Amino acid sequence: MRKFLQPCAILLLLLMPLALAACGDSGTPSTATETTGTYTSGITPLFKSTDFTDPSTCGGCHTDIYAQWQGSMHSNSFQDKLYLSMHDEASKDTNGSVDAYCTFCHTPIGTMSGEVPPTSGPQISEISKKGVQCDLCHTVTSADFTFAPSKIKRGPFTDSISTFHETQYSELFTKAEFCGMCHDVNHPENNLPLEATYTEWKASPYAAQGIQCQDCHMTPGPGVTKPNPGKAATGGPERPHIYTHQFVGGNATSLASPEHQKLAVDQLQAAASLSIAAPPSVAPGNNMELQVTVNNKGAGHYLPTGLTEVREMWLDVVVTDANGKTIYRSGEIGEDGAVDSKAVMYQTLFKDKDGQPTHKPWLAVSTLSDNRIPPMGSSTEKYSVPVPAGTAMPLTIKAGLRYRTASQSLVNDLMGEGAIEMPVIDMADATAEVT
Repeated sequence: MRKFLQPCAILLLLLMPLALAACGDSGTPSTATETTGTYTSGITPLFKSTDFTDPSTCGGCHTDIYAQWQGSMHSNSFQDKLYLSMHDEASKDTNGSVDAYCTFCHTPIGTMSGEVPPTSGPQISEISKKGVQCDLCHTVTSADFTFAPSKIKRGPFTDSISTFHETQYSELFTKAEFCGMCHDVNHPENNLPLEATYTEWKASPYAAQGIQCQDCHMTPGPGVTKPNPGKAATGGPERPHIYTHQFVGGNATSLASPEHQKLAVDQLQAAASLSIAAPPSVAPGNNMELQVTVNNKGAGHYLPTGLTEVREMWLDVVVTDANGKTIYRSGEIGEDGAVDSKAVMYQTLFKDKDGQPTHKPWLAVSTLSDNRIPPMGSSTEKYSVPVPAGTAMPLTIKAGLRYRTASQSLVNDLMGEGAIEMPVIDMADATAEVT
């Protein structure tokens, strides 16, 4: 059994700091490399990749669950071309010092076996390429990233019986702390929170109500779906509730399967709602004062969450006259794929050591701004729209909340023009009319 620790006060001394915000056990793990204030990327292999069972083997009995996992972002976490491009950029900028830090959550088996980094080469086994997978998760014994690869597979059922492996109940599989192991990420040198999805949930009304990550992200559709009856394995008993394994969030990129893309869109559209407050009438030649409110009605974390300096969530507000002519717009996407610079954009902005804004989390030293929307919270934006004299009335106001996993300009910079077109998701819309 091997134990890893989270990146807290001892962050600069650890070889493998983990991505859980709250500190776990104190001390230095056996794999740590002590340095004088510099994060190192050297690897002492803990296991062989052959100590873990290939997911296809698990699929022999857990047919439905295996099919759900295939095509998920968990299964593609080490195949994601955008991630790999960002990893290469980070490696160059930091002379490889953050390589293992990033790969630990994208290919845990590859990193623990010493096959990764680098992120390419014949030394990487097929099982290491399969990202976050069955035997990796089901050999976790505690939320401080303790693994015990063996014939014992852990899960949420107290009465599981298998002829292929031993089984053991673990309440951890029903708790958000399990997900928090990778879905909270602090900078490996300055401890700046880069991704705080678990922390956001922990401070939310959802956590207070006992709603866990699994209750929304391991269900057949958006929101809490309990019970979800079914079987965990072929020939197994019919159970009152089965967690699904698509692990869908807000990532609707082309890498995911069509099924996973649709589920991601469903999640995004269930997360928010819009409303418009407009005057009943306005006289042409005057300004029309509008308010557009975004409500985070369905996400147990901030909107957006994850790597939020890369994510784009913005308001697209259009005002047209009675002839359909646009007299005002904020939030349009230009021919270059960039969102109007004056649009209201919900995201985190970091700054580097020179005080300049940066979308590179590995260069971030502090937060410049953060205007995202908390769980069950809202944000109201004000618009003053000039209505030219002679405008044909009535006016139609359309507001839309749009989302992209990453900006097109960032993707182009990393991968070249035309490599990937980032899809724009319509999360919510609202319409109003002014006479």
